[in-house]
Amino acid sequence: MNESTTPSCTAFLGARRVAFGPYDTVAQALAKLDVSAGGLLVFDDGSGSLVDHPWPAGYPSAPSSAAVPAAAAAPQVGRPRMGVVAREVTLLPRHWEWLAQQPGGASAALRRLVEDARRTHSERDAWRQAKERAYRFMSAIAGGFAGFEEASRALFGQDAEAFARSIAEWPPDVQSHLAWLARDAFAPEAVAPPPA
Repeated sequence: MNESTTPSCTAFLGARRVAFGPYDTVAQALAKLDVSAGGLLVFDDGSGSLVDHPWPAGYPSAPSSAAVPAAAAAPQVGRPRMGVVAREVTLLPRHWEWLAQQPGGASAALRRLVEDARRTHSERDAWRQAKERAYRFMSAIAGGFAGFEEASRALFGQDAEAFARSIAEWPPDVQSHLAWLARDAFAPEAVAPPPA
């Protein structure tokens, strides 16, 4: 269930896959194609979301790395060496009281709780993220295809066989990319995740 560390994307012209790989590789491939007729869709492989093409000016290689730069003179909050970022958290008074009593204070307690939850629920989170990734892609490219509703129900209903049957008549490139995006979406019966 490990994702590649290099951001990648896949481009479709209609229902035909025309390029895939790292963002810069896909941009080079798309520059050689005539996409003037329209129908170009580019999907981030990590999230299944549509991304704009051509990439905005200054796009290094992927959407996640194209964050809005902070002002150079703006003071930084948190511990820069650790990568700590300050954000607002809203809790009830009893939660704040409990956090204040924990070793290391509220921030340390919250970090421990988050890390524990990440370890405990990592498989369930991976299944959920795989379903969401597959659903984003298929909604954008196959929302009008026959069997879309059935495929959606099968995807979220943990029914891999019904999912495969529902997409069996879809164009081969869409089918294969969707199967790849959904590769971690179906848990084995013995360890199926509990409902969220």
